Amino acid sequence: MIRIATIGTSVITEHFIDAVRQAGPDGSIAVTAVTSRTADRARAFADKTGVATASDDLPGLIAAGEVDAVYVGSPNGAHAAQAREAIAAGAHVFVEKPATPTSAEWEQLVTEARAAGVVVFEGQRNVYDPGFAAVRELLPRLGVLRRAAFAYCQRSARYDLVLAGETPNIFDPALGGGALMDLGVYPLSAMIALFGEPTDIAAFAARIATGVDGTGTALLAYPGMVGEVTFSKITRSDVPSEIEGELGSLEIDHIAQPRRLRLTLLDGTVEERTVEAAENNMRYEVSRFAELIGGADAASDQSRTGGVLRTLERIREGMRLI
Repeated sequence: MIRIATIGTSVITEHFIDAVRQAGPDGSIAVTAVTSRTADRARAFADKTGVATASDDLPGLIAAGEVDAVYVGSPNGAHAAQAREAIAAGAHVFVEKPATPTSAEWEQLVTEARAAGVVVFEGQRNVYDPGFAAVRELLPRLGVLRRAAFAYCQRSARYDLVLAGETPNIFDPALGGGALMDLGVYPLSAMIALFGEPTDIAAFAARIATGVDGTGTALLAYPGMVGEVTFSKITRSDVPSEIEGELGSLEIDHIAQPRRLRLTLLDGTVEERTVEAAENNMRYEVSRFAELIGGADAASDQSRTGGVLRTLERIREGMRLI
């Protein structure tokens, strides 16, 4: 059994625990401990999620041989240091997106993990979703690809706190907050997974009172093709994402969780496909993490993460966030 300890007590960590239970109903993988900065907070979260062990000493759990892997679900700015600590202690690491603030820090984590004989893996749920596999399957029917426009715009309830003069974690620049790093990584990771890293980038953002980007757009140049990534935590859009080729187009209902696809070809063909998959699509990235721990090659997963982080840096530079 792969025994996992979690870092973080947010909703995303709750979703992860649920995903592990779905991915390992036979007990092959399980969250056996939750950790937090204080024992009381860890105990409260363990009781809430039904996990047996609560601790404020993650290195101690690893050293005692009580866990094999660590899930890092803390604020973005803490990811790198906590992942490094877990790797040094000898644990496999599943770190939430974005894994690190910079691509250089990610490459260092990969190097350290290889030296320690463990796996470091970035959670990016949409690219492991069955709906994403369906998108890949339909792409050749579009002919020569010319344009892709992916978006994730969802107004955060915590934006009301910003309007009231507060700085919640997700909008705190010191913690790696902002729309790009929280939501923009979904359309961007899909773009990189399908088309690779762009040759050129132009990016623009609207900043909010805390100093982070509330919404933004990045234009990505590829040989013979243009990509557009749009993201927002202060507005909402239900417009689908789309890929356009010389023979037709493919609409994707939600780039973070593709469930309804619509293929429209110039010859008049119209096909609609509904993807049957788990509501909590983190279960698919959890399954991939288990495969990697079991010996599957992590190189392509880690390389894609590096490509996303390099592109994020270029976008942030274009938006004058760094």
